[in-house]
Amino acid sequence: METSLPRRAVFLCCDGLGREWLTSMNMPELTDIAARSLACAEHRAVFPSVTRVSAASVATGCHPARHGLHGNRMGLLEAGRIVVRDVGAPDFRAHMRRATGGTLRVATLAERVAASGGFIAFSNVSPGAAYFLDPEHFGHVYHRAGSFAPGGRPIAGDDALAVSHDLAGDAAMTRRFCAEVLAERRPAVAVLWLANPDLTLHGAPLGSPAHQEALGATDRCVAEVVRAVERLRGEGEDILLLIGSDHGQETIGESVHIEAWLAERGLGELVLDGDIAVGGQGTAALLYATEAGRAPLLRVLDALAAEPWAGAVVTELDRLGHAAAGGVVAAIDMARRDEVNGFGVRGRRWAVAEPGKSAPSGVGQHGGCGPDETRPFLLLNHPAITPGVLRRPTGLVDIAPTILAYLGLPADGLDGRPIPAIPDRSS
Repeated sequence: METSLPRRAVFLCCDGLGREWLTSMNMPELTDIAARSLACAEHRAVFPSVTRVSAASVATGCHPARHGLHGNRMGLLEAGRIVVRDVGAPDFRAHMRRATGGTLRVATLAERVAASGGFIAFSNVSPGAAYFLDPEHFGHVYHRAGSFAPGGRPIAGDDALAVSHDLAGDAAMTRRFCAEVLAERRPAVAVLWLANPDLTLHGAPLGSPAHQEALGATDRCVAEVVRAVERLRGEGEDILLLIGSDHGQETIGESVHIEAWLAERGLGELVLDGDIAVGGQGTAALLYATEAGRAPLLRVLDALAAEPWAGAVVTELDRLGHAAAGGVVAAIDMARRDEVNGFGVRGRRWAVAEPGKSAPSGVGQHGGCGPDETRPFLLLNHPAITPGVLRRPTGLVDIAPTILAYLGLPADGLDGRPIPAIPDRSS
């Protein structure tokens, strides 16, 4: 009696690729597979629209209010004061565990499929963004800063992922992912997270030759994954392929030191003492306060909202998928001006200056609620999926429940819901 092979899901993330760049001229391979897929026309980013919190939301199917990772930079209460740390650093999880008692507060895909085929991720973005796909080591995560097997066992030698953090590194990682993970190891869930075009855009203008080069290189990686999946389907494999991004990009204008603005309004000592802190997120920020700093901070929010660089100041954090927990008091979405850059790309954003880090104007940035940075794309491809366009809203939190439904596994306790493209195993 012939038995069918287990279902598998593959998610390919093109970091920072806003869907306005998906054209036949920019990305012929991606537009070709889009024509043979279900395209989610109303797909949305999470807030802040940054990679590290996006990775956690993809992994858990939950917004930050549930999974507990706030953004690319996060305030932690340490020894009675708020310390803002870079989530991208390899050791951030250790700081988070000491401050909060754990990492993500809900189960990840890696945990949910650990006994049902396993999870393997290859990532070329920041270490933190890679590791928050599976922070508690239920599966395999490969990254140039260190790779880990279940239980946290380090992967060393030739088995580690030794790739460069550039276009060539993305290409090398893709080749190994297709040959090793897809064709040989065949986990239930396989994730490939490219660094580009996001990496390139943080140092180049939108629409520039460097941007176009990154789009072309990313397109070639997509084509390689598509060919590998189609070969395996030809051998009888039942694979759901999801191709998407986490956010888009906008152009940086001027940068603002919000800590300096707070100091000018008499809150400098509270900032120095760690009773008020700013977690910059590119074109957005999270404002933190202890009990001692909360009331003084709230008193200046109206004045802050009146500044030309502050597009919106939000204290009803549930509107953004966040919670007033962990010291978070408010969020700022920086203002946007209707200007055109030298390559014809419209929109210019104020950015939040980070201590000790330059923010050159004219290059790409993201993090806020701007129209281009919050429109990632998502394609669902499978022989049983009718190509077309899905008009209802979807988001990053819908990726995990869609995969779980396809695999026939429970998807309880998630913020997202399965995208109704293919019958799940329970139907």
